[in-house]
Amino acid sequence: MGRYKIIYEDDWLIVADKPSGLLVIPTPRKEQNTLSELLNRNLDGRGVEVNAYPCHRLDRETSGVIVYAKGKKVQKLLMDQFKDREVGKSYIAVVQGAVGNDSGAIDNSIFNRNKNRYEKALTKYRVIQRKRDMSVLEVEPVTGRTNQIRIHLQRMGHPIVGESVYAFRKDFKLRFKRVALHAAAIEFKHPVTGKAMKFTSPVPEDMENLIMEGN
Repeated sequence: MGRYKIIYEDDWLIVADKPSGLLVIPTPRKEQNTLSELLNRNLDGRGVEVNAYPCHRLDRETSGVIVYAKGKKVQKLLMDQFKDREVGKSYIAVVQGAVGNDSGAIDNSIFNRNKNRYEKALTKYRVIQRKRDMSVLEVEPVTGRTNQIRIHLQRMGHPIVGESVYAFRKDFKLRFKRVALHAAAIEFKHPVTGKAMKFTSPVPEDMENLIMEGN
């Protein structure tokens, strides 16, 4: 697991680049070394008297860009933008097999266990590269359901390389030590100043190597 980086900070926001393997918030096991804990320790160490709260989530295994708010009020303003689908998110995913269409959309519902109901979910994708055993996709989740990208790509018949929850690794030729999914870019309106913001994170070395080694 690498170290997180702060790629932007002002009086209201922190934008971080999260390495794979780091939780955003603790699970019921109450882990100490989460990104939220590390960022708040960083703020305390600098004498900043405000807490940082995540405005969205990334899986433990997913790397990439994530936005935190300084204080609950700013967090709510930004989370409202997510709710209203005003935030643009772009991911890079390496999936099993050659995806046939150059682009497309996966539009099928995902069951929300907390609410005990199916919810509408839409994911758009575009093929960036095809190799013999895999495809590299740019993926845009239009809705923000839990594990939406992982579930939708598996349903399309092209699970993410390294997937072990929604597909059996043994069924596929390619192996990878984590889910090959990276949050590459995010765009939103600054919740206080109203300015258009865009942040990007380069594909990490482990995924770059996977793509390079593909034939």
